[in-house]
Amino acid sequence: MTPNTEFRTATRDELETILDWAAEEGWNPGLEDAAAFWRADPEGFFVASVDGELAAAISVVTHTADFAFLGLYIARPAFRGQGIGYGLWQHALKHAGARVVGLDGVPDQQDNYAASGFDLFSATTRFTGEVAARESDNVRVATPEDVAALIDLEAAASGVRKPAYLGAWFAPAESRQTWVMQGTDGVAGFCTARRCREGVKIGPLWARSEADALALIAHVAAQMGGPLTLDVPDPSAPLKALCQALGLTPGFATARMYRGTPVPVGDAPGGYFAVSTLELG
Repeated sequence: MTPNTEFRTATRDELETILDWAAEEGWNPGLEDAAAFWRADPEGFFVASVDGELAAAISVVTHTADFAFLGLYIARPAFRGQGIGYGLWQHALKHAGARVVGLDGVPDQQDNYAASGFDLFSATTRFTGEVAARESDNVRVATPEDVAALIDLEAAASGVRKPAYLGAWFAPAESRQTWVMQGTDGVAGFCTARRCREGVKIGPLWARSEADALALIAHVAAQMGGPLTLDVPDPSAPLKALCQALGLTPGFATARMYRGTPVPVGDAPGGYFAVSTLELG
């Protein structure tokens, strides 16, 4: 590491740059992710610079007093293998304090994450493909009055309540919308879909049954087109089976790891849950 390396909190504009880097890495972020990510924790994004040039980035977003999530860990190609990324990793993790920290990391980095105290918990598989479009009369656009309940439902499945992040995530944006499946006794399911650099990602998705999950996915296809992508944790085995039945192609798998006590992921009624993002959980 050069003596002119600086570790510091990123600016809002630099978060846009970090997401451009993520796109170059093939992570396919959403077109308007930055605003909601920033609302989650403006102090939770970090960069390393060398002689004033941005060299690496990472996020350690503190969702609650007890839980943080690590993501967007990227070193630019010219600065890899010099200890800069790891130095930034150590610097950023201080932001988490004593919190449990989760991450979704590529499997070939598991040993490196384990060396920093992270233990393997499960995996998440990305499914992508076209789905037959079909609008549902039972699916409606979410309203501001829905948001608190949707945050609670997502928390029941993900294990952590993330009000700042999801409060912004569930608010409509030009390229992002949340839909609710209305059941006879309340919300039977919901999902958020957003346009990405390529296609449309659905996340989170929460549903009580296969029929409700399918109706939501097909409704998104009708409203936003495709191809569609969902990130499905291993405990959501029924949703994985539905994705396979729909002909969606499994892509890369990430390792869900925790430093500290693991929290359950994918424990939705019936097992129909997809994570919001791999970057912030």
